[in-house]
Amino acid sequence: MNLAEVLLNAMKDIGTKEIFGIPGDFALPFFKVIEESGILPVYTVSHEPSVGFAADAASRCHKAPSVAAITYGAGGFNMLNPIAAAYVEKVPVIVISGGPGKGDKATGLLVHHQAKTLNSQLQVYKEVTCDQVILGNAKDAPAQIARVLSNCIKHSRPVYIEIPTDQVFETCDPVDLKSIDTQILSDKNELRTSVDKTVEQLKNALSPVLIVGIEIRRYSIEKQIASLANHLGIPVVTTLMGRGLLSHEDVEVMGTYMGIAGDPEIKELVENSDAPIYLGTILSDGNFGVAEKKIDFQKVIVASDHQVSMDNHVYHDVSLKDFVEELHRCSEQHPQTKLLPSIKPDYPRNLCIDELPVTPTDIAKAINDLFEETGQMPIASDMGDCFFTSLDIDCTDIAANAFYASMGYGVPASFGIQAATGKRPIVLVGDGAFQMTGWELLNTVKYGWNPIVIVLNNSSWEMMRTLQPEAEFSDLPELNYAMLGNELGGRGHRVTSKEQLKQALKDAWDDKGSFQLIDVIINKEVLSNKLIGFITGITKMRAQASA
Repeated sequence: MNLAEVLLNAMKDIGTKEIFGIPGDFALPFFKVIEESGILPVYTVSHEPSVGFAADAASRCHKAPSVAAITYGAGGFNMLNPIAAAYVEKVPVIVISGGPGKGDKATGLLVHHQAKTLNSQLQVYKEVTCDQVILGNAKDAPAQIARVLSNCIKHSRPVYIEIPTDQVFETCDPVDLKSIDTQILSDKNELRTSVDKTVEQLKNALSPVLIVGIEIRRYSIEKQIASLANHLGIPVVTTLMGRGLLSHEDVEVMGTYMGIAGDPEIKELVENSDAPIYLGTILSDGNFGVAEKKIDFQKVIVASDHQVSMDNHVYHDVSLKDFVEELHRCSEQHPQTKLLPSIKPDYPRNLCIDELPVTPTDIAKAINDLFEETGQMPIASDMGDCFFTSLDIDCTDIAANAFYASMGYGVPASFGIQAATGKRPIVLVGDGAFQMTGWELLNTVKYGWNPIVIVLNNSSWEMMRTLQPEAEFSDLPELNYAMLGNELGGRGHRVTSKEQLKQALKDAWDDKGSFQLIDVIINKEVLSNKLIGFITGITKMRAQASA
């Protein structure tokens, strides 16, 4: 086999199912091998950020690495933002870039697409990946590939692989599967001590709670978490980034913690707990920056990043999976279950059918009503009020840049979802974000993808207007996205009333032959209930801080 085939087979062996990419001159040899070998399918789109976003979403669905393949320089730098998002949100994307060969380097001339040095791209990607390699020697390649893929899975973060053009067809030994080490070994003493301390705290607690975050899905332990919660008999909430977790498991999730901006009962449950256990959470401003009472993370139990911290002590080399399983084994049913609150999410539904204008919350109601009739669908959400609208939708699988908050994610993420699962997704996207990556819908025809895309069209960057009302730059052109949907190869629906929204959503569900674009006209300064609550909460918190 040649080096490219060895790499493709190794990725397939660790669970990779597909490649998203855009070819370029330095990557053409690699793309030739992809097409001719048929080892993994490749989906090409139009702009490198969409490559990264699609691979990110596919990886979230598979709970295994997906591939983002691009060319050197112009392609690699253009995809940096989605990979930065994947890094902080712990998504294992494999970046593969073509690169200059020895012949390119030997001329003494600058190489096109080169930045400061020939290795500038590698140096930049070191900031947003957990391991990197340039496969400059076929003899060393098997061991290098094994190391990088192992770290991708172990750390659940992106990695960077560059293949010089003159190495693609070099004869190469296959990667020894035994050399791909994806196991996270826990220190037995650290594990047992951290679990014993947790059990002791639980025994004395009156209001324990599990706060779960994205790592429980990255490491495929949602079922174990559900079993632990039921075994302990204590409530479960998700972080903002963890919205949609446990949606397919047999456990009752109380809702999503949003601090002062969210449900007051959930806020009290989390912030007043005497035994809060954070499992796989990221301690970010989005997850915990809106707490009414400042959370002292030295006093809570936090299990993430292969360690457990509590009582001002860190227990290193403890995998989340081992911690959860050992805690389940060593703990007993919590004796205070009867004292705990019973909180159930109250998602809005029963859309009133009239000719009044549509609000973002009406969109949530319409989708909830649809789910009752047809069953749930996965959701790809962009950022802005469309994401806050998604928080009012029945708990289902959702892909979103909830922490990094990059616009442009929604449409290409739907490609990743559909390629990975075969399920038809709903996309929630604002008109501002649609102008960034919405045009990628023209690529759905060749792959038979048929997402239902709902554009919240208020001719505005409304989230920016909300944060800075006096700004004039928030205004956007008034476009007819329904007409654009027709031009891009799908079917467009123009919606100005709640009655039209219900009908458009039904028609879109019924028509599975192509993507459906529902262009929902929303008046400026009309926000979702969740965003209103978030802004009110932030304003209140800031006022208290400055008092």
